Amino acid sequence: MSIVKIAMEALQTKKIRLYLDTSVWNFPFADDAPEKQSITVSFLNNLPQSPYEIYISSVVFEEIDVAPQEKRQRLHDLIRFHAPKDIPLSDEIRELAREYIRQGAIPAAMPEDALHVACAAVEELDALISWNMRHIANLRRQAKVQAVNSLKGYNKPLLLLTPMEVSEYE
Repeated sequence: MSIVKIAMEALQTKKIRLYLDTSVWNFPFADDAPEKQSITVSFLNNLPQSPYEIYISSVVFEEIDVAPQEKRQRLHDLIRFHAPKDIPLSDEIRELAREYIRQGAIPAAMPEDALHVACAAVEELDALISWNMRHIANLRRQAKVQAVNSLKGYNKPLLLLTPMEVSEYE
């Protein structure tokens, strides 16, 4: 049996584990970006029948808790509805996030982004899903993150993708 066939069978039999950062939860309410809004709503609506198991951390709640009350409530309701699994912030996650910043994989001005990525890497998730293409979901960032992960002994590849890449268009 070929390695590709084995890999495809494994993907069909196990849930693909995704970390959804704050941007994914925000875009269903982003009336100023209708295409991304539509893709995100479709992605979230299809989660129950998808092969995905979703995760978040307290960083998501910390970021949305600065939103105005009405939006904050809608975001909390959306997250509660989808019931992602929670990743507690450990010392290991915090240290890896600091290492991303020290090595320039994530900008120092974006410590929350580093924490999102570290959560997914430490928990050995398959991908981090984000609309933040500047600081997270892009090939250069992915290469830098993977280099740091390898340096620190996290050898499972972590994909940094947008919701479009794991939506019905996949």
